[in-house]
Amino acid sequence: MSGPPFEKLVIASHNKGKLSEIAALLAPFGVTVVSAGDFGLPEPKETEDNFAGNARIKAHFAASKTGLPALSDDSGIVVDALNGAPGVYTADWAETDNGRDFTMAMTRVWNEVSEKGPDAPLSAAFHCTLCLAMPDGSDQIFAGKVDGTLVWPMRGDRGFGFDPMFQPLGHNITFAEMDPDAKHLISHRADAFAKFVAACFG
Repeated sequence: MSGPPFEKLVIASHNKGKLSEIAALLAPFGVTVVSAGDFGLPEPKETEDNFAGNARIKAHFAASKTGLPALSDDSGIVVDALNGAPGVYTADWAETDNGRDFTMAMTRVWNEVSEKGPDAPLSAAFHCTLCLAMPDGSDQIFAGKVDGTLVWPMRGDRGFGFDPMFQPLGHNITFAEMDPDAKHLISHRADAFAKFVAACFG
C-alpha cells in the first residue's frame, strides 16, 4: 500500500487517556487524529451488553455525524471471581455525580472479590474491542486482550482506569507502574491495534 487508506480519522471517544494512547499508536502512519469532542459530538448511549456492540454504536455515530472514518474503542476489565464483571460496565462502576472515580471502582472490585473468600481467583483480563466504521456504513472489528492478576493495595500513578490494580502476566509491576511506552507494547489496546494496523496499513 502506497499510503494510508485514510488521511484523517475520528476517534470516537471523550476519554483523554484513550485518546493519548491511540494517537501515539497511530503516529507512525501519517494519519491525522481528531476526537469526537473536537466536533462537539455527544457520547451516544451504549446499550449493548458486549464490547463489539458498544464499539459499533460509538464508531457509526461518529462516522455518520462527521462524514469521516471513525475508530472507537470499547474496553474494560473482566474479573473471573465476579463472573466477568464489571466488563462492559467498567466505566459505569466509576461513575459519580462529580465524574468518574476509579479509586472507588477499584475498591468495589477488590471488596467484592474479597467477599468471595480466600480461595477466590485473582485472575482478570483487560479487553479492548476496536470498531472502524466508514461513512458508507461498513465496519471492521478488532479484538485484543491481556491476561493478568488483581493486586491490592493499588500501585503506581501512571496509566488510568483500573491500571493500578492490574498486573499483567509475566510482569511484577502493575500497568500504572509501567513506563507508558512499555505498556503500549503489551496492552489489550496494543493487541487490538496490531490487528487494526495489519488490516489497514499492512
